[in-house]
Amino acid sequence: MRSAGFLSENQRRLAWVGFLLAAFQAPLAANLIDDASWLFAVVVALVVATVILADDAQRRRPAQVEAE
Repeated sequence: MRSAGFLSENQRRLAWVGFLLAAFQAPLAANLIDDASWLFAVVVALVVATVILADDAQRRRPAQVEAE
């Protein structure tokens, strides 16, 4: 049996939506804005991607079986 990740299915779905929004917003903002504030969207996308990857890694681990 596989262990569940630390994100629920709803949180996982919201994380993917947040990642996609930030990833698409960064190049759009880079074209429209002269300053480097678009880098914040890149950082947010990277942080959310790291959380999604960590959740995936935890879900792929086999479940811990307690010794009796």
